[in-house]
Amino acid sequence: MARVLIVGCGGRGQTLARALRQQGHAVRGTTRTPLGGARAAAIEAAGAEPWSGDPDRIATLTGALDGVTVLCWLLGSASGSAEQLAALQGPRLRMLLERTIDTTVRGVVYEAAGSVPAALLADGARSVRSACARSEIPHALLEADPRERAGWLAAALAAIDGLLVAERQS
Repeated sequence: MARVLIVGCGGRGQTLARALRQQGHAVRGTTRTPLGGARAAAIEAAGAEPWSGDPDRIATLTGALDGVTVLCWLLGSASGSAEQLAALQGPRLRMLLERTIDTTVRGVVYEAAGSVPAALLADGARSVRSACARSEIPHALLEADPRERAGWLAAALAAIDGLLVAERQS
């Protein structure tokens, strides 16, 4: 059993949380809204522990890393201005990756497909590859089309399973 942190625990993240819980994993899902609201209730109903944290304010996510084995950055279809999206897939992501050093995180899944411009997702993927290589942490790029829910879920589960196998073998 592993603890998985899902940053971006909207509809697809909640579907992933349900599937992971069915496999016996502990799941923590983030919401930008305060706990006690409808979004946190939906995350909890999916079987995940809700965490109030904003990927635009990485310090609010730091505590969510406690006890986490796999970090999933599922913001390939995030919404916002061009500047906000560039920050999420660039400096915010890099800052969170730096904070995973000296934590229990042993794998990173990065959603490299979605409605965010492809160049920004490619930049994020490069950041993940680089940071994980420096930290000697395995990673997986989730490149399945998020509009194809079943295929996306299967790919996400396979990515997490692959990281957990790699972690057990190290």
